[in-house]
Amino acid sequence: MATPAEDRPLVAHDVHTAGLPPLPQRDSRIEADRWVEAPPEIRDLGADLGHPAGYVRRIGRYLLWRAGPAVKADARYGAVAADDLSRVWTFRLFPDGTGEGLGPDGVVHPGFRGWKEALRDD
Repeated sequence: MATPAEDRPLVAHDVHTAGLPPLPQRDSRIEADRWVEAPPEIRDLGADLGHPAGYVRRIGRYLLWRAGPAVKADARYGAVAADDLSRVWTFRLFPDGTGEGLGPDGVVHPGFRGWKEALRDD
């Protein structure tokens, strides 16, 4: 069974945008304060939740970050266009499994899957 992201050891070095891996990392965790070019929206993604943002993966041109646990939790996701760090989109996940987030398509998505598909299709 895979180790939950929150329990993985943190990387002890800074990472540039080009060095963020395309797929989820199973052996370590990159927190937003280690991402050299991180926009403030990602650095502060989980400030009100008490969780630092951690890197998840790439979805198309977007870098996906999460603050908080992954499953039916009080969490927030942030996606940043790797080629334009001013383009940041967020999705709020609530403990009951519901959520909401504005996608790059201009639509407010009630489900995480639809929000991720909007990122993929942008």
